[in-house]
Amino acid sequence: MKIKSGSNIYLMNANITNESKFIQKLLDRTQRDVAFKQLLDLYQERIYWHIRKIVITHDNANDVLQNTFMRVYKSLPKFKQNSSLHTWMYKIAYNESLRFIEQNKKRYYVSIDDVNNKYLDNLEEDTYFDASYIQLKLQNILSKMPEKQRQVFQMKYYDDLKFREIVAILGIKEGSLKTLYYGAVSIIKKSMIAEDACIKSEAS
Repeated sequence: MKIKSGSNIYLMNANITNESKFIQKLLDRTQRDVAFKQLLDLYQERIYWHIRKIVITHDNANDVLQNTFMRVYKSLPKFKQNSSLHTWMYKIAYNESLRFIEQNKKRYYVSIDDVNNKYLDNLEEDTYFDASYIQLKLQNILSKMPEKQRQVFQMKYYDDLKFREIVAILGIKEGSLKTLYYGAVSIIKKSMIAEDACIKSEAS
């Protein structure tokens, strides 16, 4: 399952007109393979980028993506439809990403400073990352935020998830989640303004 970077992160909009009927196809042994291929076509790129922003590198994201869809396939009979299929898969992807990080933590990280430095180093070295000046500035700011706040911002800003969807994925109360998100927005704005002012000052 290989995903390549493109100029537009989301080349397609996932859209299932009748989700309950589609889920029935996924559960029907005679229709499962065709329906699951459709599921991959609709969602794998969006979920890849959701994972990518957590585990950072392309290779890591591909590994986690495969584990995610394997878990989705196996867990479909247990899906109670308390949330949308889309939200449920994002939650599985998020948990698989955290599991990957936990399993590799001792191998890669020692302290929070190491995590943040590794976060930036991996991005700058990753040939799949479009390291534009603005993006690197933004990622540098994000790397200094608490992990949960960074994840909330990325899910809202990059993944374009609704607050209620992020609540279902992270299990955080909506009020707390909004505080984290708008706090992140404020930090980013202030940091960008301060850096621009510093550059102008040095240039004058």
